[in-house]
Amino acid sequence: MIIEDDTALVTMIANWLNAERYVVNTASNAADGIAMLQSYAYDLLILDWQLPDHTGVEILQQYRSKGGDAPALILTGKDKLSDKEIGFRAGADDYLTKPFDHRELLLRIKALLRRGRLSASSDTLVFGDLTLDPATYSVDQRGVPIKLTPKEFGLLEFFMRHPNQVFSAEQLLDRVWEDPLVGSPESVRVWLNKLRSKLQAGENSPVISNVFGVGYRLELHKS
Repeated sequence: MIIEDDTALVTMIANWLNAERYVVNTASNAADGIAMLQSYAYDLLILDWQLPDHTGVEILQQYRSKGGDAPALILTGKDKLSDKEIGFRAGADDYLTKPFDHRELLLRIKALLRRGRLSASSDTLVFGDLTLDPATYSVDQRGVPIKLTPKEFGLLEFFMRHPNQVFSAEQLLDRVWEDPLVGSPESVRVWLNKLRSKLQAGENSPVISNVFGVGYRLELHKS
């Protein structure tokens, strides 16, 4: 998630990240950014310090106060140690001053994402009537255990960490397959169908839906 009011810069960063096959959402002001943070779970936040309505530091303080734990990187032209102290005290995990080389930004992002995955690896995930525990490698629905293969488990865990978000087959290959080169969009479809066959249908039950021409989304069944 990128919250930055410099349109040219945010477009450039989004393009860099898309080229690395990351899924990117953007907002150009604090109000929109806060609304999106309340609606979706993100793996990483990139926050501009100075925004038209609030500062990135204020957004981060509010996010952390409500239990938000995604790694956060602050982008700013402020380079004084006192400014960095303010950012880190607000809950920032990293700090990058403008201007910056895109390669350094990508290195910092990858390091933060690795750190975030390690800290989140044992969280129990709940979506609708489905519960997944990465620590015990278990899944149950309405109290009934579901036996999944490692690939099915990886797909379900990824979707449950990003509910209601759409991912293309290529993005799933990049984020779930250990080596995306050994998979294909067709193999993604096959594994998703296998996973779907093991999930129960019903009210408040998660379903993996096709979004025509775009990809796949985990959402609650609509009666």
